[in-house]
Amino acid sequence: MGKLSIVVMHLRKERERVQKEAQRIDAALAALVSVGANGSSQHSMSAAARRKISLAQKARWAKQRKKPRGTISAAGRRRIAAAQRARWAKVRQKKAA
Repeated sequence: MGKLSIVVMHLRKERERVQKEAQRIDAALAALVSVGANGSSQHSMSAAARRKISLAQKARWAKQRKKPRGTISAAGRRRIAAAQRARWAKVRQKKAA
């Protein structure tokens, strides 16, 4: 009978340990669920704040579109074309040789 009571005592201790572990797991799950599925908290941005950010971004895009794009001068185009003709002449010369 003595051995049986020792076994029962060990089983009760094991049950207590498992219950504490289950409580820790439940607490961890509750913390993860409160954060949300995508990792962010449940706090959302107000419509006014979203609008403010949207308008600011649109202003940045408009500013970017307004900048003039650089154009190449006729002399620059001629220089580039001449350099390209020279490159192709080298390629043709190597092919012929």
